[in-house]
Amino acid sequence: MRSVPAAVLLAGAGAAGLLASRPVSAGAIALVLLAVCLRGTRGRRLYLYGALFPPAGVFLLSPLLSLEGADVLWSGPVLPVLGPLDVTSEELHTAALSSVRFAAVALAFAAYALLLDHDELVAAVGFARRSALAVALATRLVPTLERDAAGLAEAVRGRGVAVAGVRGHARLLSPLVAGSLERASSLAEAMEARGFGRPGATRAPRPPWRARDRAAVVLAPLLVLAGALWL
Repeated sequence: MRSVPAAVLLAGAGAAGLLASRPVSAGAIALVLLAVCLRGTRGRRLYLYGALFPPAGVFLLSPLLSLEGADVLWSGPVLPVLGPLDVTSEELHTAALSSVRFAAVALAFAAYALLLDHDELVAAVGFARRSALAVALATRLVPTLERDAAGLAEAVRGRGVAVAGVRGHARLLSPLVAGSLERASSLAEAMEARGFGRPGATRAPRPPWRARDRAAVVLAPLLVLAGALWL
């Protein structure tokens, strides 16, 4: 599938998960998006951790910090400011819905970052090309930093220094920042040498859309409508 219809379909799936009113529906969308993301991790699990840990925290903490419902499942201590740490069935339902909604949106963004060709997305944009380029470059920041950090850790281990704990990983911060600044300068020079922003720019020919690309564009608004009305 081409990147543009895939991005539209991911946006529709994320919106459907956000609009779903039942935890089962939103959870099913999140599971489908998780399966899609697993295709593109290739050992890069940082996106999945970032997409799944915050929703898990929402599910664990939200019932303790909210006050709703009368069907008490667990009665905890009373803390100053926070009040009683009770867990009700209504709070669990709300926490489950909020967490799976969060997970669906986060996994949609993870799939966008892992699987799509951002150069193709930038080339397909007919307006606001500078903004689209900025979004594409920002999306590449995390995998680039992750790859640089792995290379630096290998080099440090080769010199007999273990990279472990917060202090060990903090040593990598300075060379990562320096490398990012150098890469940004090189990228700016390359863009200037290739005439970025000058009039009369040309584009490489793009292959036509196939049937599944058109079907993805049609399916995306249907997912949003289903999430708003039935899920």
